[in-house]
Amino acid sequence: MDKPIKIAIAGLGTVGAGVIKVLNDNAEAIAARCGRTIEVSAVSARDRNRDRGVSLDAMTWYDNPVEMAADENVDVVVELIGGSDGIAKAMCEAAIANGKHVVTANKALIAHHGTALAKAAEAQGVSLSYEAAVAGGIPIIKALREGLAGNTFNRVYGILNGTCNYMLTNMRETGRDFDVILSEAQELGYAESDPSFDVDGIDAAHKLAILSSVAFGCEVDFDGVQVEGIRHVSPIDIDFAEELGYRIKLLGITSCQDGRLEQRVHPCMVSKETPISRVEDVFNAVVVEGNFVDRCVFEGRGAGEGPTASAVVGDLVDIARGLVVPTFSTPAEKLVKMESASLARHQGAYYVRLMVLDKPGVFADVANVLKRNEVSMETIVQRNRAPGGHVPLVLTLHETNETAMLKALEEIDALDSVVETPRMIRIEDF
Repeated sequence: MDKPIKIAIAGLGTVGAGVIKVLNDNAEAIAARCGRTIEVSAVSARDRNRDRGVSLDAMTWYDNPVEMAADENVDVVVELIGGSDGIAKAMCEAAIANGKHVVTANKALIAHHGTALAKAAEAQGVSLSYEAAVAGGIPIIKALREGLAGNTFNRVYGILNGTCNYMLTNMRETGRDFDVILSEAQELGYAESDPSFDVDGIDAAHKLAILSSVAFGCEVDFDGVQVEGIRHVSPIDIDFAEELGYRIKLLGITSCQDGRLEQRVHPCMVSKETPISRVEDVFNAVVVEGNFVDRCVFEGRGAGEGPTASAVVGDLVDIARGLVVPTFSTPAEKLVKMESASLARHQGAYYVRLMVLDKPGVFADVANVLKRNEVSMETIVQRNRAPGGHVPLVLTLHETNETAMLKALEEIDALDSVVETPRMIRIEDF
């Protein structure tokens, strides 16, 4: 058996402690698969005295993770600190400069600095691995980069945030409002005290930017992701979706058309007949469409100690085996800078909910606006009557241009009979 590979872990929270547990509990199987053992030789965290449920006695403690990245006895540095800049970025740069492999679960770091870090790592002949940064325990990076490498990809899309999926599932099942479900998710530990990154779509956008680079051989372009969260989704929209044969999911969708990269994160209505509509609670799913493989669906837990630690250890096993592949499938120096496709060019079908005064002529006014903007209706649903009061009016629209749709909604919003801002959700045909 070859000599052990020595690793250093920066960040000993839930995932960091989980990595040590996986390496300890499965040490024999891992060694058999690698032909060598994987040993944690150094660690760094903010609190030396905290009980993490694992022994750190045999490990060298560093207060400064950047110093740890220069330890001559370390082969691989594992970054589990988090954050797109600051100490996490500095430590990864130091590790690469010192000729050490880097494994990270930090999606923000890779989304913002992945291209530069990949170039530095490949120039040094070391790996920059980040399976745990996207979809937790689902090995989607490995699938795209290796198992499906013989394909060109048409589209990649999926549920990339378990918190939002949990919330949308529970809103549908219980009929409770967004704020109530959010508080429950925070109590259960699924959402942070500041849930903005999750519910506003930023977390999913980080992951989508990474998937785009791997799938389409382009530089990571987080700024090119068009993002909309789930704060405006209400139980009434979820009920109407069910009635119309849809489920509402927060999806990340990326595709490349005519040399332009489309990256978008937003709530979608998807047919209840599609596999992704049945992915519930905190689970993630990624669908890959390739020109020879057709469609592959990957589903699993997208976060948590076990799944994320499993993904980190999977990267460590690859490094221990001597497997070195380009960070984003295409060598970093050959990654292209793609022009972003504007969402204004998007063609698709739409769901629109209006709250209107229940009086004669309202529907005719709305229909006239749609006709003027060349937007065609498919279905109309109106529940209950409340003469003189407010009622919901729901429309689904045939495939049209997003610019025309938004222009029509702006004009509809200005109608005296429309009492709330119109709510629009894109309908995706998968």
